[in-house]
Amino acid sequence: MMAEKIKILLIKKGMSSVDLAEKLGTKPQNLYNKFKRDNFSEKELIEIAEALGIKYEGFFFLEDGEKI
Repeated sequence: MMAEKIKILLIKKGMSSVDLAEKLGTKPQNLYNKFKRDNFSEKELIEIAEALGIKYEGFFFLEDGEKI
């Protein structure tokens, strides 16, 4: 479920998972494995939000106020 939400965010931000992996300082394969298992910790979700320049509070909030 979170993997799908992150993928939606990447589309809205015009980014690829490779771009996100680079911003997170990890290898694309590691991020791909996380997506495949849909296994993200709260800390990782916060780091993803920060890398995307958005807010995370159990949800992701886009600049226009849309909640995902």
